[in-house]
Amino acid sequence: MTDLTALKSANAKRWANAGLTRNMTPAAKALVAAKPRYQTVEVSTGVPWFVIAAIHERESSQNWFASLAQGDPWNRVSVHVPAGRGPFKSWEEAAIDALAHCAPYAARNKDWSVGGMLTMLEQYNGLGYAARGMPSPYLWAGTDQYRSGKYVRDGVYDSHAVDSQPGCAGLLLALSELDPTIGFAGAPATPAPAPAAGASPPTIRRPPSIANPSSGSIGAFIASVLSAIFNRRK
Repeated sequence: MTDLTALKSANAKRWANAGLTRNMTPAAKALVAAKPRYQTVEVSTGVPWFVIAAIHERESSQNWFASLAQGDPWNRVSVHVPAGRGPFKSWEEAAIDALAHCAPYAARNKDWSVGGMLTMLEQYNGLGYAARGMPSPYLWAGTDQYRSGKYVRDGVYDSHAVDSQPGCAGLLLALSELDPTIGFAGAPATPAPAPAAGASPPTIRRPPSIANPSSGSIGAFIASVLSAIFNRRK
């Protein structure tokens, strides 16, 4: 049986050293553009929207007609594992079912630290790679933490096969470059600090106008002349 505590530590260490070896920006941009839809599912499941987005890309290349669970059409009963799910009325309904009622039951996860998040994602695909002591391409394909090795079909492992899909960890790295609100420590990104007590309010720069002419302009000269005449009459 895989030691999940050790796997969390190993994945956290890989994350700390990971760099992208493929361009995942186009895929990440499409995922960020759909953030509101992923957030709808996040509200119902507690799974961070960016984790849902990475699963969606990995399972079906962000196909909105495919279930988050295994990529089968969500408007039909699924035939791949998990089989027998659906049909559903929408992609969101199918996604909520996948996260809440299908292994590894992501909606039940309470550890959204880097190691906890990545290990949950690895469990989404199975722990066969962890049993071999190697990085899972489901996470690490497209990063320098993975070179080769892939289960080409159930129970058949090929050490020379290379996973061509973007791994979830690589997608999360690319997403975080585009959206600074994404945080990986179980908490949202740190907001901008509030002004210190007693601090002077920021200067508000108003555009030039008749009442507020630019310094050195003709308007400013005329204003100074009128001010001098007015003051002389007091």
